[in-house]
Amino acid sequence: MEKMEWIKLLNPNRFGQTGNSRQSSARSFFEQDYDRIIFSHPFRRLQDKTQVVPLPEEDFVHTRLTHSLEVSSVGRSLGKKVGEVIIEKYPELKDAGYSSFDFAAIVAAASLSHDIGNPPFGHSGEDAISAFFEKSNVGQFIKTQVSDVEWKDLTTFEGNAQGFRLLNRPDNQGIKLTLSTLAAFTKYPRASLINQRDKSRKSQKKYGFFQSEKAVFKELAEAVGLLPLSESEPIWSRHPLTFLVEAADDICYHVIDLEDGCRLGWVSFEQARDLLAEILGENYMPEKLEKTKGKNEKIGYLRALAINTLIEQCVDIFKENESEILSGEFDTALMDLVPSKKVLRDIIEVSIRKIYRSKLVLETEAVGHVVLEGLLTSFLEAAIAQKGSEDSGKKDLTVFRLLPETYQELITETASLYEISMICIDYVSGMTDRYAITLYRKLKGISLPG
Repeated sequence: MEKMEWIKLLNPNRFGQTGNSRQSSARSFFEQDYDRIIFSHPFRRLQDKTQVVPLPEEDFVHTRLTHSLEVSSVGRSLGKKVGEVIIEKYPELKDAGYSSFDFAAIVAAASLSHDIGNPPFGHSGEDAISAFFEKSNVGQFIKTQVSDVEWKDLTTFEGNAQGFRLLNRPDNQGIKLTLSTLAAFTKYPRASLINQRDKSRKSQKKYGFFQSEKAVFKELAEAVGLLPLSESEPIWSRHPLTFLVEAADDICYHVIDLEDGCRLGWVSFEQARDLLAEILGENYMPEKLEKTKGKNEKIGYLRALAINTLIEQCVDIFKENESEILSGEFDTALMDLVPSKKVLRDIIEVSIRKIYRSKLVLETEAVGHVVLEGLLTSFLEAAIAQKGSEDSGKKDLTVFRLLPETYQELITETASLYEISMICIDYVSGMTDRYAITLYRKLKGISLPG
């Protein structure tokens, strides 16, 4: 049976580099990935993008940026613990200069960037972009000019695929991550439109690259040795470390969304405490909790213990299934198999009922649909008007000039409507919540500049 090989999966090259050589400087290539993401503009913009709950006045809740930092921290722990086992099991990795810190660095960097392609207003922003192309007049016009798979990209917009596109844009050379980090980043290594989707495989639940990046991902998959799962369609197995990136995200949003809900008073302290205590099981020591003063501090204490427990459980599941992961047979979220899976389902049920469907969250989702629809309409109409047109209206020209110059330069006479659509999506999805609302109000004449 064909299997992926760790020595190939740990590829420190970047696109355009060859040789697969190790470096002897203080920072490995994988550690440099983390630094490149931290200092990038797309990552910095996550500070004003909604995670789940919009920023309230009365207490701190998580943004996309703080969530990403926490996921990365959990991911580093997962990567290091798994790396220690893999390095011990495969001596050739140690001989080649790899260590558990390389595993930690790859998972940390991929986790840090896991939400970098998400649009404003949380997951509702993805729905808003998809609905715009499906239902608007502009979208219906574009539909007649694009292929089926391009249309699927537009009408099922996916933040994971947008992140892969963003990390590989020619004008983002300052990021340019290693091939291993890019592969670990990709939770869904398939195109948007496939005929052979296997619903039993978690990696095929969504898609991870647009048609515009299909060739890029194919090159990446071959370079790190991902297993092709179809002879006729762009579908691959996951990079093994992707399971750790996914687990880090799952751990954080299960536990920390509950903590945010408790801090805001939407979930009672007693209910949050009991749910987190159930994760700890026999390790829960109420007498120690009582020594901690304040409800927020108590929940913070339990959250830390719960995260550590889930890390250990996920590492155990990975170790047990490592051989099947390398062969591509294993394709299940680690958190779906941990001993705490029942209480995790209970936490999600509580979060849906008391947090995700709260009035504040629903209001934000509604605003997101209106704002993103308005921005996409304005910029796409303006961009399409410029394509080979010498007599476009002054309004369209003015709006078109609001696009960054690098984007304007890509909208040429030869650019297809799919390419133009993706460029406008790049701009709008990259906005912060606050900037999207401000620009929408100005374009609609609701507020004046300045």
